[in-house]
Amino acid sequence: AMDFELSKPQKMLQDSVKEFLTRHCGFEKIRELMETDTAHDAELWEGLTDQGWVALTLPEEYEGLELGAVDLVAVTEAMGSFTMPGPFLSNTWASDLIAASGNEAFAKEVLPVVADGEKKVTVALLEESGSWDPNQCALSVTEDNGSFKLTGEKLFVPDAEVADLILVVGRLGDDLAVVSLAQGADGLTVEPMSAMDATRKLYKVSLDGAVSDTLVARGKEAEEALHRATRLATVAVCGELVGGMQWVLDTTVEYAKTREQFGRVIGSFQAVQHHCADILYFLESARSAAYYAAWAVSVDDPGADLAVSVAKAYCSDAARVVGNHGIQAHGGIGFTWEHDLHLFYKRAKSNEILFGDATYHRDLISAMVID
Repeated sequence: AMDFELSKPQKMLQDSVKEFLTRHCGFEKIRELMETDTAHDAELWEGLTDQGWVALTLPEEYEGLELGAVDLVAVTEAMGSFTMPGPFLSNTWASDLIAASGNEAFAKEVLPVVADGEKKVTVALLEESGSWDPNQCALSVTEDNGSFKLTGEKLFVPDAEVADLILVVGRLGDDLAVVSLAQGADGLTVEPMSAMDATRKLYKVSLDGAVSDTLVARGKEAEEALHRATRLATVAVCGELVGGMQWVLDTTVEYAKTREQFGRVIGSFQAVQHHCADILYFLESARSAAYYAAWAVSVDDPGADLAVSVAKAYCSDAARVVGNHGIQAHGGIGFTWEHDLHLFYKRAKSNEILFGDATYHRDLISAMVID
């Protein structure tokens, strides 16, 4: 049986994340970080590390907290209600990929230093096609005397400038391969790409014969590790979308209660009430889908992939609709730079695309259901 309430420890975990971000990640701070090259703040990262959140889902043997997908979603929901900037999500995706890779020697070497905040990791997956399907990866990996040469280009790589290691997904013969490349390696060029959400920076990573001696995984192991890590990261994004929608609801209701027009508060007008009611409806449905998917992943339910695609498709669409309602209810101030709504709107839009949009996941769903 599944309990739809968070457990006491999970609620405490979520509250502690909210308290921490209230103190260290207000909107003034977020706007400051948006203006920087990387949106990464060393002090904020140290705080996240001290709490163990950077290694939330990593096994204990690698200094992680070894918590599950539901705990992760409780945390990202809190982070989503702040549009927390920086590399948390990409680092989680990449470190979970290493943990799932079956390459114990590499995991032992890298994950403890990721857990204590000394190193950050990211994944370079997308290419010209823009497809989230790893089978579409064409980047060339060639083996030569135990080292691996990378040639090609990766796009929209999150936080590539602050990552110490970039896990490059490519093609080694017929096999999918994941190769770890250190920042500053010869033949590696990292250039900023423009992105809608300035709280999370994206980069073009060009590989001109860059050489690595670390093959993280190849073939079935690489496919499975990438699948597991991406599935967990997708659920984390759903949590974040839910947190953002909650913020839009709270802010919109508060505004409706206080803003006066024609001598009465706008919350008394039915049109504004409809906006608020619609936001609540989409938010609660999205929350149910996100936490169900997280539960399915945490117990490795046979329907987990389906649950995750349903959640991602629904949350992606819902967050956009909720953002629209929020802006409508706020009227003119809703689309100004001064108001914080646009931070959530842009984060929702970038999260909508991250790990595949609703259309991508509906295609996956139809393939799973027809099979």
